[in-house]
Amino acid sequence: MYVYTPAEKRQRSKLFRQGFRQALADCVDPKVNARIDAIDRVAAERGQRELNALHAVREKDRQAVATAKATLRTAPWAERSAARRQVRDAEQQLRRSERAVDKAERE
Repeated sequence: MYVYTPAEKRQRSKLFRQGFRQALADCVDPKVNARIDAIDRVAAERGQRELNALHAVREKDRQAVATAKATLRTAPWAERSAARRQVRDAEQQLRRSERAVDKAERE
């Protein structure tokens, strides 16, 4: 997963256009490709950090669902509706975090 900053996107597209024009003239400067590779490397590292953070959030949400279900199973009759609401909210949060992880992994 690559995560580019707006400045990196602009610079990368500028370098790509420059490299394309050089390729048409058949005199490509290796510095252009090296700079594009450096930008891609930084963006890949940033993307990996964000993906690791999303995985950590998903694991925390899974633990929250398990805790909420255990609370529901051990709750007295009078507190069952609140415990069910807590389970439902935790499951919704887990679905949101799983969708975010799936989306990030597809990119």
